[in-house]
Amino acid sequence: MADDATGPDARPPSTGRRLHRLRRRWDREAGAYDRAMAVAERRLFPGVRQQVCALAQGRTLEVAVGTGLNLAHYPAAVVAAGLTGVEWSPAMLDHARRRAADLDLDVDLRLGDAQDLDLPDGAFDTVVCTFSLCAIADHEAALAEMARVVRPGGLVLLADHVVSTSWPLRLGQAVAELVSVPLAGEHFRRRPLRWVEEHGLDVERHERSRRGVIEWVAARTPARPAP
Repeated sequence: MADDATGPDARPPSTGRRLHRLRRRWDREAGAYDRAMAVAERRLFPGVRQQVCALAQGRTLEVAVGTGLNLAHYPAAVVAAGLTGVEWSPAMLDHARRRAADLDLDVDLRLGDAQDLDLPDGAFDTVVCTFSLCAIADHEAALAEMARVVRPGGLVLLADHVVSTSWPLRLGQAVAELVSVPLAGEHFRRRPLRWVEEHGLDVERHERSRRGVIEWVAARTPARPAP
């Protein structure tokens, strides 16, 4: 999850307080996050993280890098070309840095806001975000930032839990959000693919499984028009 680069004082006081509370929550959960995700991955999305990261090419940015669970799955060529990770929670970022050191990976891991990336336009060949857009306050702003910092014709790789294709599960997701959204900022019924399609990205690969709850997509930004 990514850092508020403009600071809480730049937002309405109530919003700033909520963001501060949510960041503290992610900091508290950093130590137990990997164990919780391991259970979810075994049950809901085995192998998805590996499939998505294997598609990355060239200079790569991971948005909401978390504790660095994806780091072991990027191709060596991507690490050599330059791998950057942005994370909102300082405690999560500390875990990611320790993981990178344990893996002997030379990567750039930094605090940053997914909704307002402090990075230049077109700086990356690939942008990756896995199982994090569900908890970013303005996920559409984050998606717009990802499209901005990837080069024309660059690759955007997304994976998340989304609104189910099963109406009983959709009902359960709606009920769960009554608690999860105000308490933890966690959304269960978003679907980033809709934003991707609406903004003209070219979908190259798309898979949806587990009654439609898990979805991943590989898409390219529009290439720069010929002069």
